[in-house]
Amino acid sequence: MPWTREVEREREVERERERERERERERERERERERERQRERERERERERERERERDRERETERERERVRERERERERERERERRERERKTEIKKEVEKGVYRERAREVEKERERERERERERERERERERERERERERETEI
Repeated sequence: MPWTREVEREREVERERERERERERERERERERERERQRERERERERERERERERDRERETERERERVRERERERERERERERRERERKTEIKKEVEKGVYRERAREVEKERERERERERERERERERERERERERERETEI
């Protein structure tokens, strides 16, 4: 009988060892699952970082597009300012030319008026001369 108890004890010890080995394997599987979860979390964090980098690139691309649009708007404003400046200079030139023409026209008109006045004066002088001539003729008749 002691032999059976000894064998039984040995078997029990062996079963206990086996249970312990099984628990250890289970703990190892659990550690492996935890490591896998950890790797998955790390991959997810990396994907999130990549998405964030992509959003950053998109924001930077949009900022660059906006800078390009702003430069184009500024060039357009500059072209518009230049166009208005050319128009203004053209208008000034036209006004100056009109002014010059008007001034010249006034001068020509003044000169014509002076010429008409001289002509009227000559006519009055001829009229006085004819009057004196008639006066002399009357005196000679008398």
